[in-house]
Amino acid sequence: RKNIPSRPETMTTHFFPAYPWDKSSLKSMPVDLQQFEKLDAYALKVNVKNSVEELVKALLKQARTDLEKVRAIWMWICHHIEYDIVGYHNKSQLSTKPIDVLQTGKSICEGYAGLFEQMCSIAGIQCMKLSGFSKGYGYKIGQTFTGDSDHAWNAVYLDGRWHLLDSTWGSGTVDDSLTKFTFRYNEFYFLTHPALFINNHFPDNSNWQLLKPTLTLKDFENNMLHKSNFYMLGLLTAHPETAVIQTVNGTASVSVDCRSATLFTFKLKGTDEHGLMTLKKHGMKLDIYPQKTGSHKLQIFAKPSKASEEVYNCVLEYVVECKSVDKAMRFPKDLHQPVGPSWFTERQGFLRPSHPDPIIHTNDGRCSVTFTLGKDISVLASLHSDDSSLTEDMRRRHIMQIHRGNQIELKIHLPHAGNFVLKIYAKKKSDPGNYDYVFNYLIACLNTEAKWPAFPQSYSKWAEDYEILEPLSGLLPANRNIQFKLKMHGIAKVLVQAENTYPLTQSRGYWEGTCNTSGCREVFVMVHENANHSFYSHVLKYEVETQ
Repeated sequence: RKNIPSRPETMTTHFFPAYPWDKSSLKSMPVDLQQFEKLDAYALKVNVKNSVEELVKALLKQARTDLEKVRAIWMWICHHIEYDIVGYHNKSQLSTKPIDVLQTGKSICEGYAGLFEQMCSIAGIQCMKLSGFSKGYGYKIGQTFTGDSDHAWNAVYLDGRWHLLDSTWGSGTVDDSLTKFTFRYNEFYFLTHPALFINNHFPDNSNWQLLKPTLTLKDFENNMLHKSNFYMLGLLTAHPETAVIQTVNGTASVSVDCRSATLFTFKLKGTDEHGLMTLKKHGMKLDIYPQKTGSHKLQIFAKPSKASEEVYNCVLEYVVECKSVDKAMRFPKDLHQPVGPSWFTERQGFLRPSHPDPIIHTNDGRCSVTFTLGKDISVLASLHSDDSSLTEDMRRRHIMQIHRGNQIELKIHLPHAGNFVLKIYAKKKSDPGNYDYVFNYLIACLNTEAKWPAFPQSYSKWAEDYEILEPLSGLLPANRNIQFKLKMHGIAKVLVQAENTYPLTQSRGYWEGTCNTSGCREVFVMVHENANHSFYSHVLKYEVETQ
């Protein structure tokens, strides 16, 4: 046997660098998983059930270093021992003796840890079986831990220091009702960095936290539970760090920091309606406004931006305690998370937004949003609100697009006060297909006086870079002289047709003139593209107020 150092009670030298975790590695020693590929594949194929000694002997054929020996034992256990659900419910039917675990192929944590310890001992590696509290199956956010420990795991001695691992959790998962075990290998619990392991494992003997300073049980109870997915997806920190959040004046905030571009979603009481989530370059920020008092479950989900699958993994769970409701922050049903521009919308070709924040406030019901557009992008925008019966057509007519070079301006005139969703869609001009949804803003207007008519209706001959300077309102007063000023190019003649027809004259790139609205219900702007043709195209249509 190797020269065995004393237990960690006296081993001050082997603790890890002080909490907090320096975020550089998820493991407590450098591990190159690619170098394990051959060994892992070999260990999975070993099929020895008659004795633990024989099994270890077979596994060690391909393992040279102590680290490789531990890896082979770990891999074998994680893929061959299943969690014994029947035994968990009926302890009298259960043996956790290593030979019984090996021969039945199932056990509970105690048996996993015992088999691991014995296999290491046969392989000449020092290993300890540890017990303590865990935030695993059946854990309720904010609960306290009392009585006997509920979980077992191991520490192994490699390269002159102790390392932690949990083969029960490495092997797979049980469902919420604890009726079914599913093998699902989890690399996270192999030599986990102690600062991360403490997140859901609290050993009976605090020396086995392998941390300086150690955490108290109270810290452990209050601290946020990060799912292993949290770290596996490259997420770094979450705020707040406590699992139970109190709202202040009806709202609370959560933020996550991460290494690389990550997409997030959330559910508060199972829906994403009562929050505003914004994506940041390195994470996300979420403001929630629960619309009922009481305790609500908040879940945060994430996936890498490169992932092709639609699957978001749950990375955090909080309990939100809400004492009062902020009714003003009731969001329209059409609001889609995340809200506002981000690295994601930049990738879709919307650059340098005039409004980087998710909410646009307007006092008089008018606002204007500008972007620099990527090449070859065609934009569609529409306005949605819970309390207006806007038709599909009118949703678009309250927004006017103005293009100047690669700049686009969306001029918005709200039909009434309230909260609106500005939805922005895009497609490649060269694509014949449909527009794809890209993102949305929340537009808020509290001024009940605000009431704007729609912009005039435009037809297909109205080119993208034409511009209306006046009249902007699609509804003209009756019996008035109306001043027209339009920016158009490449045409020979412009007429405004009311009861009579009025030509506009061109000066310095603008077509200008007046028309009288008496005796008509509609006014059309028409253009002659070519002086030699007698054919006119309609480009704009205005309504006239009834008397």
